[in-house]
Amino acid sequence: MATQISPLAPAVTPTLPPIKGVRLASHAAGIRYKVRSDLMVAELAPGTTVGGVLTRSLTASAPVESCRVHLKGGSGRVLVVNAGNANTFTGRRGVADVETTCAAAAEVFGCKPAEVFVSSTGTIGVPLPVDKITGALPEVKAKLSEAAWADAAAAIMTTDTFPKVATRTALIDGKTVTINGMCKGSGMIAPDMGTMLAYVFTDAAIAAPVVQTLIAAGADKSFNCMTVDSDTSTSDTLLMFATGAAGNTVITTADDPRLAAFAAALDDLLIELAKLVAKDGEGATKFIEIRVTGAEHKAGAKRIALSIANSPLVKTAIAGEDANWGRIVMAVGKAGERADRDKLTIAVGGTTITRDGGPVPDYDEAPVVAHMKGKEIVIEVDVGIGTGSAIVWTCDLTHGYIDINGSYRT
Repeated sequence: MATQISPLAPAVTPTLPPIKGVRLASHAAGIRYKVRSDLMVAELAPGTTVGGVLTRSLTASAPVESCRVHLKGGSGRVLVVNAGNANTFTGRRGVADVETTCAAAAEVFGCKPAEVFVSSTGTIGVPLPVDKITGALPEVKAKLSEAAWADAAAAIMTTDTFPKVATRTALIDGKTVTINGMCKGSGMIAPDMGTMLAYVFTDAAIAAPVVQTLIAAGADKSFNCMTVDSDTSTSDTLLMFATGAAGNTVITTADDPRLAAFAAALDDLLIELAKLVAKDGEGATKFIEIRVTGAEHKAGAKRIALSIANSPLVKTAIAGEDANWGRIVMAVGKAGERADRDKLTIAVGGTTITRDGGPVPDYDEAPVVAHMKGKEIVIEVDVGIGTGSAIVWTCDLTHGYIDINGSYRT
């Protein structure tokens, strides 16, 4: 785990309130790290519903494939997450280790193995020391607390430099419901679902199919609009658990008007978490928001925005505070989406740089240079074709990224 906190880290980490039906604990199981907690367990009340979205990577981890099967049941009672070992590309043993973990957790917590959800993050291709996890479960159960959110968020970190948490409230049937979220992710981040690992908990009473609809829609507006390095993890997992303890009448359809405020709060929470991942990108010194308009359609706008966000040339120019807008032109052109070269408009930090196929007359680079020296960079691009728009978040690319990843296993 990195020791120097990202300069983009929030000044204050919010304190997450208790949620009825959720108890958590962290534990130093010695899976890889020697001086910190690397195991997190959450126990959910009976009747908790679950939904989730998972990586589309064709080399997905054994825990991901287990979650994919267990999500079909719609019921969640236990979440077990370890850091330091991804249990990916570990063959039949990896699958067996997940099954062993689910069986052990089911016995300790009194539920079905299919109600246990397992996630692992860390090094790929290393056998999981599963006995360290299963052997710790009774001790972890004894430490469970409604207040252990901060410790739980820290336990799932790998190269993250700060824990990522957020909380929101909403009204359903006149009752206040709470939503808490935590995630981890710093490198190998170009989600095709959510982020590397993310978990959302609420006390709202929501049927499992509706939870699934909400979290899938929320992921597309948040984590799927964020990238650090264009590499999609084998372990990407986003799960949402709803305990139903708030006492509202159960919501059984996704178009129920009572869901409006809750869905808006959930989306806002997920966007905050996604931005925190970008702000903790490995070696990041600048947070970048890319706004694309005028595209043929929304999907095209997103592809263009991601082309800019994932360009090493754009990211290194921003890291070096170089107002080299030609690299943005390049990234738009390589995206493979329709764009009108002679209508392309680019602005950085609110200063328009190009219009009508070239630099604006008397373009003054000074305000753009000043903007590039800040910690938060805004790039706006209109491609002059239609009404499609998208926003994507990323970070710069510095030598720190090389330092972290060049020595990740040593």
